[in-house]
Amino acid sequence: MSAMDPLIVTCAPVGAEVAPDQTPHLPYTPKLLGETARAVRDAGGSIVHVHCRNDDGTNTHSVARFREAYDAVRANSDLIVQFSTGGAIGMTPDERASVLELRPEMATLTCGSVNFGDDIFENSFPIMRGILRKMTEFGVKPELEIFDKGHLANARRLAKEGLLTFPQHVDLVLGVPGGLEATVQNLCDLVDDLPEGCTWSVAGIGRQQLPMAMAAIAMGGHVRVGLEDNLFYSKGRLARNEELVARVARIAGEAGRAVATPDQAREILGLKALASAAR
Repeated sequence: MSAMDPLIVTCAPVGAEVAPDQTPHLPYTPKLLGETARAVRDAGGSIVHVHCRNDDGTNTHSVARFREAYDAVRANSDLIVQFSTGGAIGMTPDERASVLELRPEMATLTCGSVNFGDDIFENSFPIMRGILRKMTEFGVKPELEIFDKGHLANARRLAKEGLLTFPQHVDLVLGVPGGLEATVQNLCDLVDDLPEGCTWSVAGIGRQQLPMAMAAIAMGGHVRVGLEDNLFYSKGRLARNEELVARVARIAGEAGRAVATPDQAREILGLKALASAAR
């Protein structure tokens, strides 16, 4: 990847940890998610990373709810739709993988267990293998989520077992309490350790979202932003998802990098073109 290649901007607008009473800007219903998808696309977004909630804001991995969310995004944008298979702490592996039957273009695969605040986000090898098999069954492209350097070793083991092939697209999630800290040194170390040919993005948590994004822009990587990872635009001021996308697009433009349209991102990531009827 080059620092002049188009920048893929992923927006993670909802997540599993943020409660609606923490911000009025959380798009926790399919209708709100669709409206956010339109705004994110207009701001320069390429991918939307989807978690779902019930109408009361509680987490759900209901296939029906994900279908509503997918339809709402597609009715409002041509963004690449990427489902979470991480779900929320406490969900069973079967729940987490169930939504893959909807055949989203992409879905995340967290490549190892990690402390997550006071909880444990469990991703044993049996869990990872089961999710990968479902991805293969339904033709869903994985995004490998890496919270610690050992997760890259786990991904290589899965490749040796024949469950995935490299290169892949990798999201480096830095700054989760319990995971690898969000520093430029750690980011560079992970990028240096990626299998040859992989594309990568970085998701910095909280106040580290912007510094990590700026580093990725300069390094030729890609960026994830959104309320799942960071509630604030600046100290004391709550953000909207599309504002976080627009800021990254503006900074990238100043650095000479255009943002990738969803179709350009599909080409970079090796995804099929979106059928015209789905636009």
